[in-house]
Amino acid sequence: MSGSDTEQGQIDHGALRRDILRLAIPALLTLVAEPLFLLADTAIVGHLGTTPLAGLGVASSILATAVGLFLFLAYATTALVARRLGAGAHDAALAAGLDGVWLALLLGCATGLGLGLGAPALVSPFGSDAAVAAQAIVYLRISALGVPAMLAVLALTGVLRGLQDTRTPLIAATLGFGANIVLNVLLVYGAGLGIAGSAWGTVVAQTGMAAGLAVVVVRAAQGHGASLRPHPAAVARAAVGGVPLFLRTITLRAVVLLTTWVAAHFGATTLAAHQVAWTLWTFLSFALDALAIAGQALIGKALGAGDVAGTRAMTSLMTRWSIGFGVVLGVVLAALSPVLPWLFTTDPEVRAALTVGILVLALGQPVAAQAFLLDGVLIGAGDARWLAKLGFVLLLGYLPVVGLLLAAQAPLAQAGPGLALAAIWAGFQVFMIARALLLTRRARQDCWLVTGMG
Repeated sequence: MSGSDTEQGQIDHGALRRDILRLAIPALLTLVAEPLFLLADTAIVGHLGTTPLAGLGVASSILATAVGLFLFLAYATTALVARRLGAGAHDAALAAGLDGVWLALLLGCATGLGLGLGAPALVSPFGSDAAVAAQAIVYLRISALGVPAMLAVLALTGVLRGLQDTRTPLIAATLGFGANIVLNVLLVYGAGLGIAGSAWGTVVAQTGMAAGLAVVVVRAAQGHGASLRPHPAAVARAAVGGVPLFLRTITLRAVVLLTTWVAAHFGATTLAAHQVAWTLWTFLSFALDALAIAGQALIGKALGAGDVAGTRAMTSLMTRWSIGFGVVLGVVLAALSPVLPWLFTTDPEVRAALTVGILVLALGQPVAAQAFLLDGVLIGAGDARWLAKLGFVLLLGYLPVVGLLLAAQAPLAQAGPGLALAAIWAGFQVFMIARALLLTRRARQDCWLVTGMG
């Protein structure tokens, strides 16, 4: 038996399973709780009328895009903190995490300022009428004040995940969601502030979440003697280190926009059905991401401790679990495909098209599960530069698929919205299959298994 086989045999697989579940289950609940902020705002503002609701739709799209670009604050911080924790350097782990938090605050202030001052220009391309645009600008300008807190929550959550703690972010998300609902009701209806009240409620809730998470992280830093003050050079290094993951996010979002752009060429019915299908896919992505988040934290810690065999064992186990979870989600989604469209639309044509689209979406869940999991594993390993390159390769590879869909626009449109939507989602599945295959190939190599502090 080889030395590596001996190490593999010494792995406590029961403990490994418990560690994965201990991190993944709270992460799953937190990820599900996050979209509830927007759902609560939508439900409450929706009762004000169509114009405020439309304004919220425009503003929330802009805000979500701006904040979503900085997801690397959570991902990069998780990997860095976990690796140092695995190496036994708690003070260095927390110092690196705090550098990420300071970077989040700087980026948050700059982004918030840009959103606040540029609100009219950002809303204008959506082509809304004057009343809708006015509502969107009000919401966006007030919400901009909460962007530093939103980005701080990302970084603080990353610190805690790196410390192998996903329960505290769950508690913060639950309390924040509850406060958001109460504040929205009181300010929108009680104080009569309308859409402005909804924005203020969310700002206060997000600020409260950031403050609560900061208290936990600061106490941990003080307990291990880590300095709380910002270190400009370290913050700059954190910014540079986050660039690859930032670029990765840009390429993924470009694929999303391209897919929606293609759907828009097939008419209102296909576009409406695509929007619902995309909403379902996004929600399922949150569920599938739970294991990926556990992977980020556990892989970083294992490599920091120099445990290559444990890293391989975790990757293998989590991959099997993730694919199995994807199969279950796919089966459930396929079974519900005739029912789900009734929850979102009264248009019979949209329902019919959506049923077909959901079936294609269901078929892709196992592949998506594998891609998300391995993406998380490689992020945890600090393989961000390769992931950025992969993003650009996949984006370029997706362009011919887009071209084929546009070239087939006339026959697909003539065949009906259902077949058109199926073709669009089949094209997107080609992207996901390529992503999963390339990530799997990378995961089987050894070049990403860098041990120690990194």
